[in-house]
Amino acid sequence: MRLASELEVKDSGIAAAKAQAEVNMSPKRTWIITAFAALYFVWGSTYLFIRFAIDSIPPFLMAGSRYLTAGLLMYVAARAQGARRPALVTWRSSLVIGGFLLLGGNGGVTISEQYIDTGLAAVIVATVPIYIVLLSWATGATPRPRLPVLLGLAGGFIGVGILMAPSMHFSANESQHPGIGILILLVASLLWSIGSLYSRSAKNADSPFLAAGQQMICGGALLLLAGLITREKFHPAAISAHSIWAWIYLVLIGAIIGFSAYIYLLRHCDPAKVATYAYVNPIVAVILGAFFAGEHLTSRTIVAAALIIGSVAIVITTQQLRPKSVPPVSAALAEAD
Repeated sequence: MRLASELEVKDSGIAAAKAQAEVNMSPKRTWIITAFAALYFVWGSTYLFIRFAIDSIPPFLMAGSRYLTAGLLMYVAARAQGARRPALVTWRSSLVIGGFLLLGGNGGVTISEQYIDTGLAAVIVATVPIYIVLLSWATGATPRPRLPVLLGLAGGFIGVGILMAPSMHFSANESQHPGIGILILLVASLLWSIGSLYSRSAKNADSPFLAAGQQMICGGALLLLAGLITREKFHPAAISAHSIWAWIYLVLIGAIIGFSAYIYLLRHCDPAKVATYAYVNPIVAVILGAFFAGEHLTSRTIVAAALIIGSVAIVITTQQLRPKSVPPVSAALAEAD
């Protein structure tokens, strides 16, 4: 009897411990699910809100003011939470990274949406992991890609070719010139990839939020400078209400909450799972564009998008299976909007 009672006590203790562990794990699991939902939806929706914002705000000035504001908010918040003042050398790195990622990458996305649909823009931006693999191989940072990755690269390029083929024949009377938008995005994706690879070895602030704030401040300033150089005309009285609300969404939700969710997931989840945003975001963007911007999906676009997104999924998952000494492609990925 005594032995039985002792076993019952032990069993009840173990059960209580398990129950307590489940209670302790529940908030973390809830936060992880919430962060993934934010990462998928928020970064997938930024393409649509960029389109709304540039309806009445010049592209470079819109993007520049967006990132400068978000960067200042993140920088101040990080410093208020105890982050140390960044060294001067980190500002130089932030200027280079901000130039490639935000001026070249996001600036290209913003300009391109004057010519193409938001869903198509998101699909082209999904080629960034393919660029990163090729650049890493070309610079000797990684060995020759294995067969699955090569097949993924080929599939991605075929998908881009399918998108480009009809857009090479447009008339001067068309309101949109998709070929121009696609070419801008291909160059923007290349610049984003170069900046991502540079950021791996660049000297950054210890706090990821402080570093992101620095890069947004520098990139935002460069975008505003580009707006001044190109003589974008800004008329406050002509700004529509939906453009203002879209701008606020891009600052607070797209930049700050989206990046915060990304950093949280990197700290608590397998990077391979976090990297799935690279091929989920285009799907979200295509759906939102169809429902809220009246964008039409052709069979050609659907086939090309499936090829590109599927190829990116192959590249990312295959790269994640490489030896730990080789940095995975997801290490260089971040918000591409």
